Amino acid sequence: MEKKIVIAGGTGFIGQYIEKKFTDSGYKVYLISRQPHHLAWTDREGIGQALEDAEMLINLAGKSVNCRYNAKNRREIMDSRTETTEILGQALASCENPPPLWINSSTATIYRHAEDRPMTEYDGEIGTGFSVEVAKAWEQSLFSFELPKTRMVALRLAIVLGEGGVMVPYRNLVRFGLGGVQGSGDQLFSWIHIEDVFRIILFLQANERLDGVFNCSAPNPITNREFMAQLRKSMNRKLGLPSPEWMLEMGAFFMRTETELILKSRWVLPDRLLKEGFQFSYDTIDKVLGQMMK
Repeated sequence: MEKKIVIAGGTGFIGQYIEKKFTDSGYKVYLISRQPHHLAWTDREGIGQALEDAEMLINLAGKSVNCRYNAKNRREIMDSRTETTEILGQALASCENPPPLWINSSTATIYRHAEDRPMTEYDGEIGTGFSVEVAKAWEQSLFSFELPKTRMVALRLAIVLGEGGVMVPYRNLVRFGLGGVQGSGDQLFSWIHIEDVFRIILFLQANERLDGVFNCSAPNPITNREFMAQLRKSMNRKLGLPSPEWMLEMGAFFMRTETELILKSRWVLPDRLLKEGFQFSYDTIDKVLGQMMK
């Protein structure tokens, strides 16, 4: 019998990386997306067949939050997460031999703006606002299912770093002399390297007693000021103009995005993973930037 996993919404930055890693490891990877040649979300039978006897389901589906939060986009952001999670849960419930592990993406944005103390799975304070409501509804959709044969994990992802993804605009800012602090620069920047995301998935697969919520972030978050300074150093750029909040608001309007993505202080620690013994390959930002500059 072939080794297989199913990745839903696997066409983005994270999904493509994970698909390649599993494919290189000898897995048959089934992708569910809206793109041609993949399993369609409307193909309930095909999704069920792919899940039957699979080792794992990873759900990354969701419209990008890199947009203006108008009514249309808010609806699509919410529905693209909750409705796809519902489809997957129903498909798993109908399987005779479902995958023993369902990892569903969530977001570290579920916690409040935090400059006073870190947020862990045990004592983190849930925030307010649209992004938080999306995260809460997303996790509620996951944990509403009772699946006795399948462990369910919500990965509260911090900002994922690697070749591509969010590093492209950050590098462009530095390249064009705009790599100074954004806003006050004191907001915490919680991040994780994409290779550690993959390794966490393997860790959760191997440790069969683990389920529930996990913060998926490196153990050493830094301030925006520190991050931009390290990035400038790695790119051999000594100076970078700062971007005050008013400028970010103006730029976000013209770029059709939201300043929350930059200005919210995300101070998130992976308490559960550390207590369970997971060891990060990229635990400090200098290791991430050093790997990218090789």
